[in-house]
Amino acid sequence: MSDFPWLTALGVIPLVGALVVGFLPGGAARLARPLALGFSLLTLVVGILAAFQFSWDGAGREQFQLTETHSWIKQFGVSYALGVDGIALSLILMSLVLVPICLVAAWDDVPHPGRRQQTYYALMLVLLTFMIGVFSATDVFLFYVFFEAMLIPVYFLIGSFGGANRQYAAVKFLLFSLLGGLIMLVAVIALYVQGPGGADGFLISRLTGLDISTGTERWLFVGFFFAFAVKAPMWPVHTWLPDAATEARPATAVLLVGVLDKVGTFGMIRFCLQLFPDAAKWATPVVITLAVISILYAALVAIGQTDMMRLIAYTSVSHFGFIVLGIFAMTSTAHLGSTLYMVNHGFTTAALFLFAGMLVARRGSKNIGDYGGWQRVTPALGGVFLVAGLSALSLPGLNSFVSEFLVMAGAFAKYKVATSIAVAGVVLAALYILLMYRDVMTGPKPELESVGAADSAGTSAGTPAGATSMVRDLTAREKLVAAPLIALLVLLGFFPKPALDLLRPAVSTTLHYVGVSDPKPDVLPAADSTSGGSAEGSSK
Repeated sequence: MSDFPWLTALGVIPLVGALVVGFLPGGAARLARPLALGFSLLTLVVGILAAFQFSWDGAGREQFQLTETHSWIKQFGVSYALGVDGIALSLILMSLVLVPICLVAAWDDVPHPGRRQQTYYALMLVLLTFMIGVFSATDVFLFYVFFEAMLIPVYFLIGSFGGANRQYAAVKFLLFSLLGGLIMLVAVIALYVQGPGGADGFLISRLTGLDISTGTERWLFVGFFFAFAVKAPMWPVHTWLPDAATEARPATAVLLVGVLDKVGTFGMIRFCLQLFPDAAKWATPVVITLAVISILYAALVAIGQTDMMRLIAYTSVSHFGFIVLGIFAMTSTAHLGSTLYMVNHGFTTAALFLFAGMLVARRGSKNIGDYGGWQRVTPALGGVFLVAGLSALSLPGLNSFVSEFLVMAGAFAKYKVATSIAVAGVVLAALYILLMYRDVMTGPKPELESVGAADSAGTSAGTPAGATSMVRDLTAREKLVAAPLIALLVLLGFFPKPALDLLRPAVSTTLHYVGVSDPKPDVLPAADSTSGGSAEGSSK
């Protein structure tokens, strides 16, 4: 079974599912939702089987496992090459878990069977195929193809199925992403020219360790880094994210912020550090500065938000600052924390967006000021929303704490001033999360003038004032969404060892390519024998 093309199978299954769902005849249109969910669950099962074929300790292995390499465009040196290390595999598994959860959460996003509903779920399956491809591509040009292809389903998911300002948000997302992608394309071509060429000249393995002039390497680094900074997103090229996440459906926002944006930080590790190690060291002071600005700026802006979804989007910009800080601190502890943070942030963000979406479906408003006292109306929803918020502020015992602590501890060893300033982001996170929870959930039981859109129980708009009894707490379907997310937040908080074991060999390999080692710990000077005797005598 070791020769089985696991990664190709992972990409093909949801793509076949998208075709089946998209081209269902009119009489079978009602099967779109269960079929989409079935194909996503099948992909998850195959992904778990693939993970069992992976050597988690990485001992005696090449950088990539589950590899496939086939000549694609021989004249240009492009190969269909796939493979994963622990970082890529963890992000793929995160994606495979989140997509079925998002499909269940989006069950009523397009309630009426028909072509529109089929298109919606088909686009989500196509997006899953591209997400698997972008994390598993080991050919730089193939990576770029998947990097750009992801824009297509996301653009239509936002522009066709989003909120009132969906067209503006979709176009802004597309323009920012295309700008970054086009700059990276120039860098990709220039990198190939610098490489050994040949039929497989775009393979990462052949482009690693090239002897490139200092100036050229720095320009190539800037080209790749800019595209990844837009995707991540980092200040000051982050402004597309709040608009896109606010106007997108909650399930789309989860895949956009929880998965697609990780391509930015994943690319920094896979390409910026591994292919351009000297340029990465040269750019580190600037990148660290931008990361700290992202942490503090986004956290401060989040505190002042009145739109619940926009607030959650800004929290993600702040969290990505921590991830980038850990990547460019270039210590094993910080790097391990950053890679774990990418996984943890995916689950935390999913919980926040989806639980907030459940509130919006009941109240019909994203405005925080329209809430208050909802803990009394929907106590179970209020409880899971609180757990998700506590995860976002990195409460000990929940998943984000481990990764954020590792980032801060590892970064402090080399960049004490920057890390000390970034610590303020932890305090600000507690403010924006707890203030949002206070304003939405606490206070007297609200007197509702209306419940906006129909909730999952079928309550229609125009509910009479005071009829909070007509608003249901978590339904069975919503509990099915909440249960795995809460379980993951707690499990990765109390028992992160399997995830760390999976990530550690890949982290060591990346830092080896960069040529850095952990700084030696500070050692207290030995006691002076002339001033009070030897250390041994003092201990006695």
